Amino acid sequence: MTTEKSGLHTRNLHRNSYNFDELISCVPELKHYVFTNAYGNLTINFSIPKAVKLLNKSLLQHFYQVRNWDIPDENLCPPIPGRADYIHYIADLLAGNSKEIPKGSSVKGIDIGTGANLVYPLIAHQSYGWEMLGTDINQKSLDNAQKILDENPDFSEKIQLKFQPESNFIFKNILTSQDKFTFSMCNPPFHDSEESAMKGNLRKTKNLKNSKAQKPTLNFSGQHAELWCEGGEIAFISKMIEESVLFSLQILWFTCLVSKKENLFKLNSLLKKVDALEVKTIDMAQGQKVSRILAWTFVPKNRRNSF
Repeated sequence: MTTEKSGLHTRNLHRNSYNFDELISCVPELKHYVFTNAYGNLTINFSIPKAVKLLNKSLLQHFYQVRNWDIPDENLCPPIPGRADYIHYIADLLAGNSKEIPKGSSVKGIDIGTGANLVYPLIAHQSYGWEMLGTDINQKSLDNAQKILDENPDFSEKIQLKFQPESNFIFKNILTSQDKFTFSMCNPPFHDSEESAMKGNLRKTKNLKNSKAQKPTLNFSGQHAELWCEGGEIAFISKMIEESVLFSLQILWFTCLVSKKENLFKLNSLLKKVDALEVKTIDMAQGQKVSRILAWTFVPKNRRNSF
């Protein structure tokens, strides 16, 4: 029986339960981690990092034709369905009232903090044909992202990478005065310290194992810049908003994930203070987890067709 996952976007290719026969045909090693749970369904143990990584590798190959995807064990291994959701909601945002989703290389997006996994640009390009720029403050992460592109030369002309040399900046050093982008996107580090990140992961591991785990295991891994920054997500997104003013006519829609609902009031107040012309909060739900996309623009409606 095919079961549909609750909450995922209607265009999300991962709405139905995983067909592990198809996925194992893409990545045979995955079969060692697949088992039948108490409900009679095939699944993997999501608390095992290797299993999560192999699942991602198979999903990217089967649904998006990404060959030989791999990341170092210490880097963030993102859940693919949720990453795809962000892309599809951006597509809706760009379509606006017309409901016609813009496709092809006329749409150019920036993924702030693309990481070693490069997942957002890969899904965006393969789903809609968009051109993408991935940025990061970690050169080793970008080196791995480049390896993924080298394994998939068809993507290389449409997905570019750029190193951010100063961790205090987001758009500075990345955009030249001539650049124009349709949107920016970001999954910010939402913890304010390593201790906070570990505590959060311990809670997640306990839930996954339904156990009394005492030692945090980063089953989705992740390094400093991927998981935490000083001040947490509220500080990071506030900095992004303030810096967006400097590039207000070069990016049509600035967007960012917000994991903590209580941060929205302060962020919306800051957007009002910097005179954003339009602000949207887009709710996303994957199972029991609820997050949202904060989107804002400084471009008047009569000038948005130029992006």
